[in-house]
Amino acid sequence: MKFLDLAKVYIRSGAGGNGAISFRREKFIEYGGPDGGDGGRGGDVWAEAVDGLNTLIDFRYQQHFFAKNGQGGMGRQRTGKDGADIVLKVPVGTEVLDEDEETVIADLTAVGERVLLAKGGNGGFGNLHFKSATNQAPRRANPGQPGVERTLWLRLKLIADVGLLGLPNAGKSTFLAATSNARPKIADYPFTTLHPNLGVVGIDGTEFVAADIPGLIEGAHEGRGIGDRFLGHVERCSVLLHLVDGTSEDVAGDWETVIGELEAYGGALAEKPRITALNKVDALTDDLRAERKAALEAVAGPVRSMSGASHEGVEDVLRALRRVIDETRAADREAVEEAGPWRP
Repeated sequence: MKFLDLAKVYIRSGAGGNGAISFRREKFIEYGGPDGGDGGRGGDVWAEAVDGLNTLIDFRYQQHFFAKNGQGGMGRQRTGKDGADIVLKVPVGTEVLDEDEETVIADLTAVGERVLLAKGGNGGFGNLHFKSATNQAPRRANPGQPGVERTLWLRLKLIADVGLLGLPNAGKSTFLAATSNARPKIADYPFTTLHPNLGVVGIDGTEFVAADIPGLIEGAHEGRGIGDRFLGHVERCSVLLHLVDGTSEDVAGDWETVIGELEAYGGALAEKPRITALNKVDALTDDLRAERKAALEAVAGPVRSMSGASHEGVEDVLRALRRVIDETRAADREAVEEAGPWRP
């Protein structure tokens, strides 16, 4: 299945049915009177987060979603049928944006969350509604309210525990393949990864989800390369694993390039907990390994050495990630408990 994390949709709620103008006409009944019923409500348009989806690819083939109109009222005091609602089923982690692509209407982060995108129009009153002591035979009825038309954007931000960052060919896909059942494409040229990959990683009897994000290059926040399109996917991660290619001649410069892009992207991305690892150390001599680790520690602080290809140091990195994830979740639980139950 192809990955798609941004889709444009056109929605319209149903219009309400018109009220009816009708009078009772039956044999042997001297005074009939009005009996026109009200129109039915138009259908609503909803968005709902469902389980089992991890891409917006369905919205590439269908962009228009129109709810049903309400049925008009009828004689004999019959109310028209309400229009059927329509539900846009989206993956967990989907943001609903207005047409300007900036205003966030809703952020669906849990299975079952729903948001009303367009409310259906009310049905019009039939002439029975206007009957009174001074107006025994009203000849008026209301039209149904029109539906609401909107153009919206759906933007998916994957919900993962760990986000893998680094320059192209830093070894992110190799690390994900070595630690999970994910099988991303791996090759010796830049931008092998064209879309995010998710993998379930297990360590010491526990599991967490890791997301492999396409590589960043200098100027990514301005649109260079493809990694900037996917930075939003790591906004929800508990911890970032920054992989630096140990075979690079300038490991400190590579680290600064990625960190600079995170800071330029804005938000709290650059402030997230981050673990730095010098990757591909199996291809280095002992002296060169020590030299490049020292150069990286001079700018990045504590650095772990590992190799996704040979699995050297991988378990230590996974345990460090697991600890940070547990700490983050514990802090979130405490914050929720301190806030107390929701009250209007």
